[in-house]
Amino acid sequence: MQTSLTQTLLHTSAGQEADKILRNCVHCGFCNATCPTYQLTGDELDGPRGRIYLIKQVLEGKQATRKTQSHLDRCLSCRACETTCPSGVDYHRLLDTGRDMVEQVVERSIGDRLMRRTLRMLLPWPARFTPLLRVGQFVRPLLPPVLKQHIPVKQDSNRTLPTGQHARVMLLLDGCVQPSLAPQINSATIRVLDALGITAVSEKNSGCCGAVSHHLSAVTEAKAFMRTNIDAWWPAIEQGAEAIVVTASGCAPMVKDYGRLLATDSAYASKAKRVSELAKDISEIITAEFNRDAFADSGDKTRVAFHSPCTLQHGQRITGKVENILTQLGFQLTPVADSHLCCGSAGTYSILEPGLSSTLRDNKLSTLQAGQPDMIATANIGCLMHMAAQADVPLRHWIELLEPLILQQPTT
Repeated sequence: MQTSLTQTLLHTSAGQEADKILRNCVHCGFCNATCPTYQLTGDELDGPRGRIYLIKQVLEGKQATRKTQSHLDRCLSCRACETTCPSGVDYHRLLDTGRDMVEQVVERSIGDRLMRRTLRMLLPWPARFTPLLRVGQFVRPLLPPVLKQHIPVKQDSNRTLPTGQHARVMLLLDGCVQPSLAPQINSATIRVLDALGITAVSEKNSGCCGAVSHHLSAVTEAKAFMRTNIDAWWPAIEQGAEAIVVTASGCAPMVKDYGRLLATDSAYASKAKRVSELAKDISEIITAEFNRDAFADSGDKTRVAFHSPCTLQHGQRITGKVENILTQLGFQLTPVADSHLCCGSAGTYSILEPGLSSTLRDNKLSTLQAGQPDMIATANIGCLMHMAAQADVPLRHWIELLEPLILQQPTT
């Protein structure tokens, strides 16, 4: 693609990167074939190719409008287009640049600004989010069904955790909303890693990975979260922590990108690069460390439909690992059509774009439940909560399925 970005922009690292990405695009349109929003609306501007043209126009000096912003807002950032693209276009990087530029010149409505600000002030902060969630869960039985479905039932957090210590240590990212919504996920992870001879450590001073702020174009705020996590993790890294384990697949691409996002920060660049190298999705850890002798067979041939989140299969390019683990342990995986498509959760997308999000969720549940599974397993807290509100079968994080099968704890 030919470009003519403004000279001012071409003298910036963001402009140079955007120009390179644009020039890689060959207009083929393969991306539209796997784009969830394009399939729903049929609008070229709601597909990756159309959005690339919109961003190109803004970078070349054309005035951005609310319509431009709206089409960029509708993008799920699922990155299915990147998996499909034969030219290797880094669409999500271009989208970040385009969204940030448009955000600076197009004023949102008061309601829109308030909603986005509220999400940024609540979701990444457990001390703020958890009390509000608990109030909602307390009054949930009194609410009408239309409201009740949006408030998840409180989960049991009183799990017995291992007390022994192993020579091998890995850091565990708690995440911001997961400990409140589903504390059993990290508990199960700690127990499973313990069975494999690994101690998982959560640093209390770590927090949100920064993805919420980053995807809402609050770049400075996002980088502050990144630096806080790096500071919290660094002493353990210096003491030999082998990895940073992430159980929410929505967080892993962000942490793995710290090195790039903080590359120009002289105080944090090298540390951020090391953090990115250490960041691993829990499926990568279990695959590498898997010991069949540590687990019993599931025995009853439970039928499981696995939903691979976009952040796992497109964002991290991890496919087949979870399915292989579950199959080895005796679970029967049911077929899932169009498994590459997004469920519509996409971080805050389900709140900001409820119409498109609900349609995508309903479509995804239809394909997941078509094989009549006993349960649906996934790898991301956002997808789990989004689909659980309407699913006919239980939803669980896949790591929870391993916990009951632990046979013995290894000696330290």
